Amino acid sequence: MSHPPAAGTRVPWHEVHPEVRAAVEEFLGGRVVEASTQPGGFSPAAAVRLRTEGGRRAFVKAVGPEPNPDTPGIYRSELKIAAALPASVPAPRLLTGFELAGWVVLVFEDIEGGRHPELPWRRDELDRVLEAVESMSAALTPSPIDAPRIEEVFGPKFDGWRKLTKEDPDGLDPWALRHLAELAELESGWVAAAAGDSLVHADLRADNILLTDDRVYIVDWPWACLGPPWFDRMGMLISVGMQGGPPPHELFTDPDQAVTAVLAALTGFFVRQSRQPDPPGIPTVREFQRAHGVIALDWLRRRTGWS
Repeated sequence: MSHPPAAGTRVPWHEVHPEVRAAVEEFLGGRVVEASTQPGGFSPAAAVRLRTEGGRRAFVKAVGPEPNPDTPGIYRSELKIAAALPASVPAPRLLTGFELAGWVVLVFEDIEGGRHPELPWRRDELDRVLEAVESMSAALTPSPIDAPRIEEVFGPKFDGWRKLTKEDPDGLDPWALRHLAELAELESGWVAAAAGDSLVHADLRADNILLTDDRVYIVDWPWACLGPPWFDRMGMLISVGMQGGPPPHELFTDPDQAVTAVLAALTGFFVRQSRQPDPPGIPTVREFQRAHGVIALDWLRRRTGWS
């Protein structure tokens, strides 16, 4: 089965603001002679592996005010988190970050040989990643850094079922339509259910993971927040199921009702967002959300046991 890729419209290095390119070259100590745009992720921004004439390498993310006005704020959040992450976190080190000419820029160490997991998911790679996520979650409980609470980050987004009760339900899944009021009520308890002091990545999926021969790296941390230690595993397994791996109910069997309430909120987010117009500069995200919603809804149906 094909699955929609996590891919947006990347900005090539030569289209990055000239002042930004000059500042990056100054920091790296040499002229850039090779710039390789990296696939994966939705931001309408530059995501480039660079090599200078002196052989120095770095991975650079840079975004300007166009075409999506929300993206610079997301990159500012990532800059703050990336600068604070301790060395024990399996993430590439931030070398520098700055704002210039309306652009937000992050310069990371380049992970040599780093590649995304193969899709559809291979079981050996999935097991490696899940083990790494579990170790990371244990190491980040309690959180070693200051971060917003999960409701501060997702509070404005995790009310999809409640919004859908007031909107035209045309095209909504029949089971969801039949249980819409109950789903809205279940979702309304998600904040209490998601209480926790773990630092969670909160956007874990294949395009935010890099594998080398001996390590698993987690990249792209703008949504990091304080939540329950199981949140990353729960969210990632929806995307694993969507991208050819085992269905989430086979890999996450904890019957805790708190998980069900948070899953209801996440599912409502995917289902309602997939019904919205495309955001500026990100034409592929709705299809991606729709595919996640299908997997999440099936899992939610199983966890609630509602007919």
